Amino acid sequence: MKILVLGAGAWGTALAISASRHGQGRHQVSLWARDTAQAAQMTAQRVNRRYLPGIELPESLQICRQQTVAELAHHHELVVIATPMAGLRGMLQAVHDCGRPVAWLCKGFEAAQGEAFGMLGHEVQAQAAPLLQAGVLSGPSFAQEVALGQPTALVAASAHSAVRDALVAAFHNSVMRVYANEDIVGVEVGGAVKNVLAIATGLCDGLQLGLNARAALITRGLAEMTRLGIALGAKAETFMGLSGLGDLVLTATGDLSRNRQVGLQLAKGLSLKEAVTSLGHVAEGVYSARTVVQRAQALGVSMPISEGVVALLDGRLQPSAAVATLMGRDPARER
Repeated sequence: MKILVLGAGAWGTALAISASRHGQGRHQVSLWARDTAQAAQMTAQRVNRRYLPGIELPESLQICRQQTVAELAHHHELVVIATPMAGLRGMLQAVHDCGRPVAWLCKGFEAAQGEAFGMLGHEVQAQAAPLLQAGVLSGPSFAQEVALGQPTALVAASAHSAVRDALVAAFHNSVMRVYANEDIVGVEVGGAVKNVLAIATGLCDGLQLGLNARAALITRGLAEMTRLGIALGAKAETFMGLSGLGDLVLTATGDLSRNRQVGLQLAKGLSLKEAVTSLGHVAEGVYSARTVVQRAQALGVSMPISEGVVALLDGRLQPSAAVATLMGRDPARER
């Protein structure tokens, strides 16, 4: 299969490496970088020095430097968009008439446009490129581990069987298992909300509140995620799978998680700007938190942990005071 990955950040590069190295010679993989200087560096040195230093690019992986996105898409059998959420709409518009299965990797909500709510990826696609057969590849995954060939399991979610089948054929290999799922709403809600909850968990861990608090926060966060997903039309069982519980546990507890690192840095007393700058990468939870809360409130869904994260990010709560909001609830029955 001829696979095109658009975006040479950490995750796009890692997935391209995996398909090239572990595809048993079945795939021709091309990686497109927006920055021509970065593309030239990767071509010459065979390493993505900025995002995955020290990890060699397979010789079979082609780095694209000159062609436009639209031109490239027409010459590949599967197009994978590996930009942050902020770049998804533009990429979808660029490949809207390619006639190929398209999938994106980003997790979160697009920034709100005026009075409208920020949108999930499938909602953006319905506006920007409604004729595409498209979906999302998601699940618990750190780019560094994928690039190193460590075992990983992902979910290919789409309403279109052709997209699900293409993603499984492209990326299922000896070190990566890809499961198909029709519930794209549930998969995307899980991928977006877990980033917000990881900030909360990082804060609590940074304040050394203990493992009991961490377990309680993750469990209650999963309930919040599920409530929002069901209100948006998702299936409850999706949130007990890889893109729900699996991705939440990884992102909330793994030290490679950028969203968790934001919470840890805020607990040290850094400002939000300082915390984000220290990462050198995008932390989608920072940008998605407000939209998560807005959509929940519009649907009448209770999400107190997410509301506490927004108050923390807005500076309305100091880290120590935020704990009471994150952990404090009136007595209630568990259900």
